[in-house]
Amino acid sequence: MSGMKIAVSGKGGVGKTTVAAGIILGLAESGRPVFAVDADPDANLGFALGFPEDELARLRPMVEMDDLVREKMGDGALFRINPRVDDILDAFSLESGNIRLLRMGGVKQAGTACYCRENAFLERLMGALLIERDEVVVLDMSAGIEHLTRGTARGVDVMLVVVEPSQASLRTARVTETLARDLGVADVRFIANKVRNHEERAVLEAHFGAGELLGFVPFSDELWDAAMFTSDGRGTSGTIGTIARSLLANICTRLVGKEVVGPHEGGIREAREVRGLPAV
Repeated sequence: MSGMKIAVSGKGGVGKTTVAAGIILGLAESGRPVFAVDADPDANLGFALGFPEDELARLRPMVEMDDLVREKMGDGALFRINPRVDDILDAFSLESGNIRLLRMGGVKQAGTACYCRENAFLERLMGALLIERDEVVVLDMSAGIEHLTRGTARGVDVMLVVVEPSQASLRTARVTETLARDLGVADVRFIANKVRNHEERAVLEAHFGAGELLGFVPFSDELWDAAMFTSDGRGTSGTIGTIARSLLANICTRLVGKEVVGPHEGGIREAREVRGLPAV
């Protein structure tokens, strides 16, 4: 598992960031250093992981650091395509235990200005994270996976696409899978989130082939309450990420090939029993 690179994607609203946070915390608690990369323009991964809001407010997206981009890439009409960036990955990230958090910022879209330099900078950062770093890297991405290119995608060991029991989510998941495979990601799996009953599970099982689904995550009232009704994302069992981490323990086990145990282990069984869902 050392150095494994995991990308998490999915349609907006399916719980992609919550799933990514749960996986990050599960891997970190198993003793692995994890680089948590927020590559979603909405940038909620740090909140779900429980980083203090004042620290998150000071963590600027890498692509918006104009002076740094020009220092690394050059300031003229021509720019460097392969600058050293490993030093800034550590310098401009937040650290908590085994987790380092980095905000990438969104890929710049074509318009009245040319963003070739900024996008080349992002691609270089992604290459350093996915190909050069020894830590486990977990990317929280948008459904469009714009941050990946054919060059950086080869560093992704597995793409996890989060789905919920809806036809729109399933269609988006297949589009994301096609994009990922076209870029060269060989292993694409799916995680079914917010599953409420056997009927919804049956719909998901009918849609995916054998081995495509990595696991099922039951709908959690506590997780919903923590996300909707508390200013700091905390429920009775901890932050959004720690609650999700307990629900995702079996999925983390499959990723690492080693059981991830924790204080909420009983909550996993309890949540599934309430919904009538068998363990996965």
